Amino acid sequence: MKKLLYITVNTRPEEMSSSKTVGRKLANSILEKHTDMVLEELDLYKEHIPQLKSCYFQSRSTIANAEALMKLSNEEQQEVRQILRLCDQFIEADIYLLAAPMWSLSFPAPLLEYIDCVVLGDKTIAFEDKKPHGLLNDKERIFIYVQSSGANIPWIIRPALNKGLNYVHDIMKFIGISKFEELLVDGTGTTEIERLEAIEKAEAKIASLVEQIRF
Repeated sequence: MKKLLYITVNTRPEEMSSSKTVGRKLANSILEKHTDMVLEELDLYKEHIPQLKSCYFQSRSTIANAEALMKLSNEEQQEVRQILRLCDQFIEADIYLLAAPMWSLSFPAPLLEYIDCVVLGDKTIAFEDKKPHGLLNDKERIFIYVQSSGANIPWIIRPALNKGLNYVHDIMKFIGISKFEELLVDGTGTTEIERLEAIEKAEAKIASLVEQIRF
């Protein structure tokens, strides 16, 4: 059974969040097409995302062995278990749908903390001859980034301004997820009319995007 992991990173309620509104419509459309797919949701503002400490690791990006972990406090051991749980949840998914606003040309901070938790040695990456390579090319996977932004960004300067989107794209490619799609909710503006128009424009692209998802 395939799994859709829907990740959100916005404190606003769904009806007030442009990225989450479009993300929900896209998630529902995917589930309508793939009726055997399971939906799993992860709100990065509600889920506890541990901050990584050096004592959790035996080497760069690789969690310490069981003996070393037993020397940690109970609270620290719980943090490590949460890191591993988040990473395992990520590995198990087939489709990743991330809905995030553009903040300061990037994304909200919890997303970076989450990415740090899922990029782990011997889990999503491995090192050979001191060079890292991704492990998530073991099956067909697709990552879809839904991003809302207040301005209408001309396509010619999008690469320069979409720093958050570009970073997520590069990280996903790094860990082995080669298929990456974007759905931009640009021009949400300063009024509700502008926001609803931007949402409608983005939602019009959902059908063709969903049609590209095949397993």
